[in-house]
Amino acid sequence: MSNVKKKELTTFEKLSAINVNAKSEQKGGLTYLSWAWSWSEVKKACPDANYTIYENADGFFYHTDGKTCWVKTGVTIEGVEHIEYLPIMNFSNKSVGVAGVTSVDVNKAIQRSITKASARHGLGMYIYAGEDLPESEVSAPIVVPKKVIATSNLLDLKINDGNWKNVLKYATEQKSLGVKTILDNVSRKYSVSASVKTAITKIVSAK
Repeated sequence: MSNVKKKELTTFEKLSAINVNAKSEQKGGLTYLSWAWSWSEVKKACPDANYTIYENADGFFYHTDGKTCWVKTGVTIEGVEHIEYLPIMNFSNKSVGVAGVTSVDVNKAIQRSITKASARHGLGMYIYAGEDLPESEVSAPIVVPKKVIATSNLLDLKINDGNWKNVLKYATEQKSLGVKTILDNVSRKYSVSASVKTAITKIVSAK
């Protein structure tokens, strides 16, 4: 019997190996990861994880320079805290003026800030770095039948369904990438039918 112990993965190695593609979506050119799913995965992998929402001197959950606002959160795992500062933005991803900030804006920014602080520990870091897959899947691909690759973890996409608006916006804003690249990127997250491919091709090709 071998006495060689299996190397224990670090927190970053465990979290960065998780594929988050099925739980992320594009909005206004930015990638958003489901905060509830993100925190659930962090706690499953690292039960001791906790987060902190930093208040300002007046006890508010946001900070301001008198013009715009931001939130500050931290995620601590095994005694290591990573802090994230995130601007409070509107639906167009523009900073909200201090006079226009609402409690809803603050709450959304806090949840996204915690998600990004978790990414500093490894979860979803690759999407913020502009990569398509976790490093572990890129460096050590698993060979499986093509049918499994084509359907595993993919969301069903149909024209005018709940996801179509996001895909339509992505295709319109990223026309410079070309039809092939856009279809490849969309196909990594969605199951794309021939009719959907035709619709996206027309959108990208339109002047």
